[in-house]
Amino acid sequence: MKKALLALFCIFMFGEIFSQTEFETHKNGLIYPDATMSKLGKIVDSLNLKFKTCELNKVFYANSQTIGHIITLENTDCKEARKDLDNNISFEDFIKKYPAAKVKKEVLLLKFKFEDYNENEIISFSEIELNDGYGLKIQRPYKDNLYNKAVKNTWLYDYYEKTSYSKESVTAFYFPENFSSIPIHDNYAKLIGYADCLIDTTSTKLLKEAKQGWFKTPENWQNLSDKKKANLLKELRSKIVIGGCSMDDSPRIHAMYIALLSAETTNWEVFLKSHLDIMNDRFERVSDGSYAYGRRKTYIKELEELNINVVNLLLGISLRMENPTKNHYYGNISRLGRAITESKDKKVFEEAILAMIEDNNLDDYNRVSAYFLYLSYNNHLEDQTEQQNNLDKVSKAVAKLPDYLKTKIKIKDIKTR
Repeated sequence: MKKALLALFCIFMFGEIFSQTEFETHKNGLIYPDATMSKLGKIVDSLNLKFKTCELNKVFYANSQTIGHIITLENTDCKEARKDLDNNISFEDFIKKYPAAKVKKEVLLLKFKFEDYNENEIISFSEIELNDGYGLKIQRPYKDNLYNKAVKNTWLYDYYEKTSYSKESVTAFYFPENFSSIPIHDNYAKLIGYADCLIDTTSTKLLKEAKQGWFKTPENWQNLSDKKKANLLKELRSKIVIGGCSMDDSPRIHAMYIALLSAETTNWEVFLKSHLDIMNDRFERVSDGSYAYGRRKTYIKELEELNINVVNLLLGISLRMENPTKNHYYGNISRLGRAITESKDKKVFEEAILAMIEDNNLDDYNRVSAYFLYLSYNNHLEDQTEQQNNLDKVSKAVAKLPDYLKTKIKIKDIKTR
């Protein structure tokens, strides 16, 4: 009932706004006026000397990954199977003893740690699903000895008892080899370093003491003194705005004003993070329907008007690693793909992403991520002929992936989607 009332409230409050253009476009065709773009341009020019001295030779390591197997057993012999798993039965003996088990062999598995909403540290062991659907995940509370221990020829499983709405089941990973993390090749490490340098990982968009709330920016903020603009920016950065529903643009508008005031007060670091948040739609919402995605633009052109290497920036934030710099900015693969369709350099992006998929020097997970980035880009193109040509290109790139990956990827013809 509460969700229904919230949906009705959102339709009433934001329905008219939702049908309009998201942000005002100025005479220059951008969401920032000429005066703001001029200030940003001067900031970037003054920062270029700094960028030349950035640490671009740091060693980054790929996410910890391995090739493993998955089994799923439902309704029969689950308790017995659980005992066998505890006793570390061999994989071959398990599938012989439990022929009813569903088995997926040679899948890409990833291991990483994160904090949940309660700030508890969690280890996630995840299957990287290569087509439609969701991969298996098994999570455990973080412990150094669990994260770093050898897992070769061992199992990790979840057991679920039968309930009124679910079957008794066991799902498990089997690890023929240990997880490993290889250094990311210099060519890609420099992209990550460039992104870190440009975005400046020593600062954050929101202040550390920021709390959930809402703040209305005064209409005459452009006429405020520099000191008052700086104070206003501080107030905006102290608020975490959460959207009430798909049609609630409050988080994006809030980020827009942070970006504008950051430009006015020559705070490049906060500006870029705010603009990237808008481009990546990196905001919390109570609910968010897929029908709302199309309206939220990416605004890559605003970055391309500045003297920065947008190709290197976006590829740098698309790469994943085990040891990111604190406050490293990760881009959303789906949103980055859409942004690239609006880029003046989309053909440069195309070639670079295809090269990443083909590159044996890059770890498997980042090659698969590049594949997903290319698919997202292609899916957001409007020309079906161009889309089909791109599918032919990516098919050739996929053919250079390791056998266990390329044999599982199913590229759908544009006409069958």
